[in-house]
Amino acid sequence: MTATPDLADRYLAAWNETDPSARTAALAGLFADDVRYTDPLVAADGRPALDATIGAVQAQFPGFVFRLAGPVDAHHDQLRFTWELGPAGQDAPIAGFDVAVVDASGRIRTVLGFLDRVPAAV
Repeated sequence: MTATPDLADRYLAAWNETDPSARTAALAGLFADDVRYTDPLVAADGRPALDATIGAVQAQFPGFVFRLAGPVDAHHDQLRFTWELGPAGQDAPIAGFDVAVVDASGRIRTVLGFLDRVPAAV
């Protein structure tokens, strides 16, 4: 399966979804059951763990939204994109990039996240 740039938009939309039921449904359509998400602060195995991670990030940064911060690179079964996290319409204090790998059905099975800019208090 070939990864496509629109997956990054859907991925960030899932991270921005604050309604728990809608987020769970979005994750089911986008991520493999056994998705593995890893960044410097968390390792989450499976959709329920990823869902809990997203909820925890939203609780830690209420009102913040994820947005793309550049073009999306996609080839074969992987994509790479830079993102920012901050208040809508304002400079983002947090930035990073993710690499995602999709499975044969086109759902994301692995995410490797990196943090490039994080406030000292995080």
